[in-house]
Amino acid sequence: MKNLFKLLAFSSRKVKAQTAVRRSDQRSISTTFTSLRKDQPEEDVVLEMSQQHSEIVFVTGNKYKLREFTQILGEGFPYKITHQGIDLPEYQGEPDEVSRLKCKLAYEIIKRPVIVEDTCLCFNALGGLPGPYVKHFLEKVGPDGLFKMLHGFDDHSAVAIASIAYCNGNVDKIKIFQGMTFGTIVNPRGGQRLGWNVWPFIPDGCDKTFAEMSPDAKNEISHRKRAVEVMRKYFLESIGHKSLSGAC
Repeated sequence: MKNLFKLLAFSSRKVKAQTAVRRSDQRSISTTFTSLRKDQPEEDVVLEMSQQHSEIVFVTGNKYKLREFTQILGEGFPYKITHQGIDLPEYQGEPDEVSRLKCKLAYEIIKRPVIVEDTCLCFNALGGLPGPYVKHFLEKVGPDGLFKMLHGFDDHSAVAIASIAYCNGNVDKIKIFQGMTFGTIVNPRGGQRLGWNVWPFIPDGCDKTFAEMSPDAKNEISHRKRAVEVMRKYFLESIGHKSLSGAC
């Protein structure tokens, strides 16, 4: 475990800022939208893409992630979502920066509008770790090891973060759609699942881990659900704004 920590160069300042809420306020599930560049109107980014393409490529080598993403997205999204099964490198850095780097590389490979998604699990007692490296921690120590990392700490609170990064061609203006779910790290419970569903994590206001929930129940409160909803709202509102502006 010590060697694993030495390999990490994770800065927790941004995660701390995002999760600096009182514990009593963490009963509500929060969603945020951030933009890496704000000098261009949001609707212009969508217009540029819609003039050239009618689809967005979801780049991931994880079929489970793709299936759950499309289930959450459902009907009524204004663009067709297609898929390219590419395993992108696991970058180091803060959550938004990791998502940005993956999205930039995905666009350079595909040369079409793309989205990528990355998830993090941030322990407040550990200053944001394991963060975007949770996949590697799970591979090394498993869900039991994640729980035991907080042995000796009174604070078992955590936040699950899903970041969807979108690039329509300008890699300097990548958009980040982020969803957050606050909760508590517990002794692992539930059946064998894949990906972040094995996290020993109970969302605030619930009495079950993600692994114990049905897919429908989980998809109503998950960090991925929140991120997808922010993305959907962005595209729908941006397109609607341009349609109204054109009619005037």
